[in-house]
Amino acid sequence: MPSKNQLAEQLDPATTALLTVECQQGVVGPGSALPELAEEARSSGALDRVALLVAAAHRAGVQVLHAVAERRPDGRGASGNARLFRAAGRLPVQQHSGTEAVRVAAPIEVAAEDLIVRRLHGLSPLAGTDVDALLRNLGCRTLVVTGVSANVAVPNAVFDAVNLGYTAVVPSDAIAGVPADYTPAMIRNTLALVATITRTDDILACWPGGPVRE
Repeated sequence: MPSKNQLAEQLDPATTALLTVECQQGVVGPGSALPELAEEARSSGALDRVALLVAAAHRAGVQVLHAVAERRPDGRGASGNARLFRAAGRLPVQQHSGTEAVRVAAPIEVAAEDLIVRRLHGLSPLAGTDVDALLRNLGCRTLVVTGVSANVAVPNAVFDAVNLGYTAVVPSDAIAGVPADYTPAMIRNTLALVATITRTDDILACWPGGPVRE
């Protein structure tokens, strides 16, 4: 865990961006294709904390990006080279482009200045998307990674960010995966080796305006 001053330096609003990963209706919403994951994201408070971080980022002038996973109804361009993709294609709720399933889920509020980055293939919010180019154009050096899942997309985002030269910061209480005890194991044994691990309140304390809770 970094010191308060070290964390504040890493999280300078001028060079920091906040990424929400697959926080979309069809993944974490009431009609999720993955109800166990949606329940964990909500019951753990992770989704509420993502919303707090997004609101704080808006107040502090930190750029927010929302990474959304979707597919065309005809499946064109989608990946089929992993069991996960084949299973997703059989789910009763599909993440089809233009549908409610790919809208950012409540209670997260999307501001006009937020960037929504959509992907039609693969596992990573960064690889094969516009995220890296957008971050570089924005002068970003630190990427705060939040959302789901701690099983696949979140570690992919962290690894890709580190490989591309960014400092990755992960608020451990603003990500979720299944089963519930997998997330702390992933953080302790994997993400802590490559990212700064912190908590939502510590990030909120670093940004102008401080935490605002309902």
